Amino acid sequence: MASMISLDGKVAIVTGASRGQGEAEARMFAQHGAAVLVCDLLEDEGRVVSDSIRESGGVAEFIRHDVSSKTSWEQVITYVETWKGRLDILVNNAGAINRTTIEDTDLANWEKIIGVNLTSAFLGIKEATPLMRKSGGGSIVNISSNSAFFGHNDPAYSSSKWGLRGLTRCAAMEFVKDNIRVNSVCPGLILTGLNEHEAHLTPMINMTPMGRSGQPEEIAQLVLFLASEASSFITGEDFTADGGFNAGAAYRRVCEESKSN
Repeated sequence: MASMISLDGKVAIVTGASRGQGEAEARMFAQHGAAVLVCDLLEDEGRVVSDSIRESGGVAEFIRHDVSSKTSWEQVITYVETWKGRLDILVNNAGAINRTTIEDTDLANWEKIIGVNLTSAFLGIKEATPLMRKSGGGSIVNISSNSAFFGHNDPAYSSSKWGLRGLTRCAAMEFVKDNIRVNSVCPGLILTGLNEHEAHLTPMINMTPMGRSGQPEEIAQLVLFLASEASSFITGEDFTADGGFNAGAAYRRVCEESKSN
């Protein structure tokens, strides 16, 4: 069945787009007609993605981008305005993880994770919305996590993802007058080349009600929906895609273990 979603004529910025979920989002946007600015610190990998999109008939460019830098954000917005003259979609996808407890997290690591995961989205929204407003509106999607609903043994990461949910709501209310929608996506365990050998992978899969990890393309499908006019009456919301984990994985495990005893 042909897709009902079209991004024809739209211009999108995707951060952290050189691999994983960001790469999947950039490729899917291009497949549905958007011109995509691929942003990442990983230059070689990012250029491979943008080159591959163009070779497949899509429209894409790459720019090196430090999402925690206001100056870098200003350069990205200037680039996209010069390139296409408009901006319709921003996906704040770039992120980092720390995996240390409060006792073991020093201030520098805390500030780095908050900077990459949360301050980056604040800067992106702040710098992108003037051009998006001039373009007639648009959609911003912040990539949070299902860790934004729980305590997590990585306080910097979890706090940044909780913060993204709050920022999403604030931005949705502030920019609704400009026809700019803002939503967040909260993935669960998504299998990528970055985590395929991590120790937490098997326990997380075992705890997930659907009994598997997600794929980057499954998250990209949801982001595509939120970026498109198919979601035109949706703003300020969190969308969890985690195989049922957030719906009650712990209680499900308790019930299963209770039956077996």
